[in-house]
Amino acid sequence: MLGTVNTYRRVIALTGPLLPLVSFLARLPVAMSQFGSFLLVAQTSGSLATAGIVGGTLSLGQVLFGPVLGRLADRHGQRPVVLVAAAVNAVATAALVAGALTHLATLPLAAIGAVTGASVPLIGPLARTRSVALARRAGADEGVVGAVHALEGTLDEVSFVFGPALVGLAALIAHPAFALAGAAGLVAVFGGAFALHPTASATAGSPARERRAGRVRPPAVVHAVRVSLALQGVMFGACQAGITALTIRLGVPDQAAVVYSAMGVVSAAVGLALGALPARFGLRLRWQVATGAALVFSAPLLVTDGLWPLYAVVTVLGAAYAPHLITAFALTERAVDPDRLATAMAFAASSLVAGQAAALVVAGRLAERYGPSGAFAVAVAAAALCLTLALATPVPAARTSPAPPADPGADPVRDEAGPEPDRRPAPDSAYAGR
Repeated sequence: MLGTVNTYRRVIALTGPLLPLVSFLARLPVAMSQFGSFLLVAQTSGSLATAGIVGGTLSLGQVLFGPVLGRLADRHGQRPVVLVAAAVNAVATAALVAGALTHLATLPLAAIGAVTGASVPLIGPLARTRSVALARRAGADEGVVGAVHALEGTLDEVSFVFGPALVGLAALIAHPAFALAGAAGLVAVFGGAFALHPTASATAGSPARERRAGRVRPPAVVHAVRVSLALQGVMFGACQAGITALTIRLGVPDQAAVVYSAMGVVSAAVGLALGALPARFGLRLRWQVATGAALVFSAPLLVTDGLWPLYAVVTVLGAAYAPHLITAFALTERAVDPDRLATAMAFAASSLVAGQAAALVVAGRLAERYGPSGAFAVAVAAAALCLTLALATPVPAARTSPAPPADPGADPVRDEAGPEPDRRPAPDSAYAGR
């Protein structure tokens, strides 16, 4: 326990205590906008179909333009890209609120939703990129880099628990419009603060000529991880649809958000604890264990028919989600060029969003036709495919591209498996084939 605390202290020493707080508050609008826009449009238009269209275009904008923003951040640095994106996103979110309240037609409302999604400032992926760059520049060992991924994953999980909860609370007390208006304010203030934080200098961007000179194709593991994250998104969406369908059947629809939040809380707690896992447990092994656990823990959903059994199964299932997400982003970081890391992280995040959006459509229809088990079957099938990918994908035995040089006077960056005393590579490397 003390070792874990000391590791996270080293992470905070790299980033400063303010950056994790600012990045967390800047992530909340992303978690609030999807759910908030759906509730707002459904309430003001009286049409779930219209709400679904607006929510779908918001997700589509994020999926298509997220990697573009990541590429711009790699080239020009995070500061200008995040400042512009946060400003546009704040205005677009406010316009979405105004359009919904004035009963704007579906097509222009969907167009505003698309702009809102396209301008999401990618705080989660960019915060990962920035924190990893700070760790690499300081010559931090792989235990600290692993803790960076664990902390960032936990912040993502907590934001996606509190974001929808804040929307639900605003809708219960007043109106969903207040939640989205709050999201616009949060992204303007804290998105700007994230962009202007001094650590942004660690991700100043690479000139185009340097990027062309060092261009290499990402290894197969990067594409496999993106598919795995898309399948993780499918699990999220299918579980959300199945939980909603089952709570409606049981006559307690208000419990759906609480059940889903319980899964997120457990996921966040396990993700934070993952920072204590020794580096000898390599990334491929972690990938296989996390996806295997997701399959085993999700299977009981197929026969779950009561509220308390649902709480129990979903809570346990949450323990598999954060380890998979953290490991997937860590694999991405190890396998791509440092000057293309923001692009790769954005692609990974977009894969997750795309999978979730697609699953909500498909699993929702299956739940209507076959009941909750129809939606849960999609989650179990996605978990099985995730495990198959983890078992079948060859993972390189070493970093496929060099890490950026450490600051003068700092210790050289060790490979993940390098033992503490003599830094010689151990046979159980993070990329060792098993």
